[in-house]
Amino acid sequence: MTSPLTEDELATVARVMREAGAEVAGALSATVLAGGRSNLTVRLEDADGGRWVLRMPPRTGRTPSAHDVVREHRITRGLGATDVPVPTAVVACEDETLLGGAFAVSAFADGTCVQSREQLDALDAPTLSAVVDELVTVLARLHEVDVAACGLDTLGRPSGYADRQLRRWSGQWALVGDPTLSALEAEVRQRLEATRPVRQDAAAVVHGDYRIDNTLLDLGPGSARVTAVVDWELCTLGDPVADVAMMCAYRDPAFDLVIGSATAWASPRLPSPDGLAAAYCDAGGVELADWDFHLALARYKIAVIAAGIAHRRAAGGSTDPGTALAHTAVRPFLEAALAPPG
Repeated sequence: MTSPLTEDELATVARVMREAGAEVAGALSATVLAGGRSNLTVRLEDADGGRWVLRMPPRTGRTPSAHDVVREHRITRGLGATDVPVPTAVVACEDETLLGGAFAVSAFADGTCVQSREQLDALDAPTLSAVVDELVTVLARLHEVDVAACGLDTLGRPSGYADRQLRRWSGQWALVGDPTLSALEAEVRQRLEATRPVRQDAAAVVHGDYRIDNTLLDLGPGSARVTAVVDWELCTLGDPVADVAMMCAYRDPAFDLVIGSATAWASPRLPSPDGLAAAYCDAGGVELADWDFHLALARYKIAVIAAGIAHRRAAGGSTDPGTALAHTAVRPFLEAALAPPG
C-alpha cells in the first residue's frame, strides 16, 4: 500500500524522533500496516533496518476524542514500567501543522498478530488454548496495575464510568449514527440508562478494545506469550468489568462485518462470551458485577464504532475495502444489546 506520508513528512518525523533521542539512520521509509480502523498505523524503517511504528489520526472524517494518539503514547509510556507488555514509547508530537494531525512513535514490537480466521485456524488446539489463557491473564494483570505508581492516576475519573460511557457513546452516535436506526438506538440507550449500576465496585486501567488482534503473540507448540498489547486509543480509568465485557462482545459473528472479513476473534473455535468471562475470573480477574448491563453496553459501543467507521468511509476518510460492510454491523449489535441475558 502506498505510504500516506510524503518524503518531506517522513523527514519531519525523523527529525522529531532524533530530537527525542532516537537513533535514526538516513531517510525513513513507511509502510501502512494492516488493521487500525480509527487511526493510521504505519511501520517506519531507516537505512540500517531500525523499525518503529507511527500512529496518527485519519486525514479526514475524524470524530472528537476518537483518535488521541498522544494520549495513547502517555498510556504506553506509563505501562512500560509495569508487567503489562506494551510497545516502548519513543515520542509524541502535538504540533498538528507538521503532518496535519498529532502523531506518536513507538519501537516496533516483534510478534505475530492473529487477525484472520485463517490465521487462527492454523493454530492447533493446545496452542489456541494457551493463547486464550495468556490473553485473559494479561487482561487480569492490567486490571491490577497500580495507577499512581505508573503515573496514570490522572488519566480519567475512576468512578462513574458507566454514566460517562453512556454519555460518550450516545454523543458519538449523534455525530455518526444511521438515521434509519435512530428508533432502535434510542430503545437501547433507554434500556441502558434504566439498568445502569448504582455503584461501581472496582476501578482500574481499562484498555477498552481488548481482543486477540490488538495483541502481538510469541507462539510455540502448545504455548503462547503476549509480547505487546496495542491500540490503546480507548483506554481510560474505569470499571474493569466493562473491559471484560468488550472482549466478550467482540465474539459476536457480526464483528466480521465491522472488519469486512472472517476475523480470528469471531471464530467458533474460541470460548463463548460466558466461557471467556469465566476464564478471566479463573485467571485472577475482578468479580464481574452487573455483568448483563456491561455486556449490553459493550454491544452498544461496538454498534457506534461500526457506525463511525461507516461515517468516515462516507466522508472519504477511508478507501479500505474492509470498511465497506461496517454499516451492516450496526443493527445486529444494537439488537444484541437488547437481547435477554443468558
